[in-house]
Amino acid sequence: MEKINFKHSLIFFNFCILISPFYFMLNYEPIIFCLILILILGISHGALDNLKGKKLLYSFGYRSLLSFYFVYILISILIVFLWVFYPNTVLLLFLVVAAYHFGKEDTVFSLKKKFIMAEFLYFLKGSAVIFAPLLFQREKTNEIFGILNFNVFEYQIFTNQFLIIFLCLSFLSSLVISNKKKVDFKALMIMDFFSLIILNLFLTPVLAFTIYFCFLHSIRHSITLIFELDKSFRSGLKKFINKAIPLTFVTGVMFLIALYFLKSSYKLDEAIYKVIFIGLASLTFPHILLEYLLEKNEKRS
Repeated sequence: MEKINFKHSLIFFNFCILISPFYFMLNYEPIIFCLILILILGISHGALDNLKGKKLLYSFGYRSLLSFYFVYILISILIVFLWVFYPNTVLLLFLVVAAYHFGKEDTVFSLKKKFIMAEFLYFLKGSAVIFAPLLFQREKTNEIFGILNFNVFEYQIFTNQFLIIFLCLSFLSSLVISNKKKVDFKALMIMDFFSLIILNLFLTPVLAFTIYFCFLHSIRHSITLIFELDKSFRSGLKKFINKAIPLTFVTGVMFLIALYFLKSSYKLDEAIYKVIFIGLASLTFPHILLEYLLEKNEKRS
C-alpha cells in the first residue's frame, strides 16, 4: 500500500502540473463534466457505506440493515432541510467538517498524537482544500458561495493575510504529521499539498475541487477499500465495482432528479453548483459519522 499511495500521489502531482496550464489557457469550466466525474468517481468511494453499516450493526448484535438505511437517509434529508433554512450555518459547518475529513482520509498512515492534537492537525492539513480557492480564485469562489446563499467574505476575518497564514499552517501540519515517518510519506504529503496549490492557481474553483476530489481523495479511499475486499488488486477491483455500482447508481439518479427540478428555477450552472455542494454535504455528514463510529468501535474491541 505504501508504494501504491506514493505512486498515486506522484502521478497526481505530475498530472496537475500538465493539465493546469492547459486549462488556464482555455479559460473554460466544463461544469457538466465536473458533475459527471463526481457522480461516477466521487460518489463511488462512499458507495460501500452500506457494508460498513452492516459491519457496525453486526458488532452491536443487529441483523437488519433497514435501521442503517433509515438513519443514513434521515441525516442526509435533514442536512438538505437545514441548508434551505440556515444556509450560512450549515455551509460553514460543512466546510469545517470537510476540511477535517479531507485531512484525515488523505493521510495514509496512523498519527500517534493525543486525540485533540491529532484532530486539529488533520483539520489544518485538509483546510488547504477550502482556503486555496478562497485565496487564489477569490471572486469566482465568492460567486459560487453567493449562489449557495453564503457570503463568505462578509466575515472580515477572511483577509488574504489570514488565508496565507492558514495555508502555511496547512503545509506545516503536513510536515508535523509526517514527522519521523519514511521519506516517501513526507514526499507524499508535500506533493499532495502543492498539487492543491497548482490546481487552484490555474483552474476554476469547481474544476480544481473536482479533480482533487475525484482523482486524489476518492481514488485513494477506493484503493484502500479494494485491498480490504481482496489482497489481489485485480480481484478486489472487480468486487469493489460490483458492490459500489448499486448505491452509486441510485445516488446519481437522485442527484439528476434534483438537477431537473432546480433547472426550472435557476440557470444550468447555478443548478449544478447547488446539486454538487448541497448533495455532497448531505452525503458527507452521515459518511463521516459512520467512519467515526466504526473507528471507535474497533478501538473498543
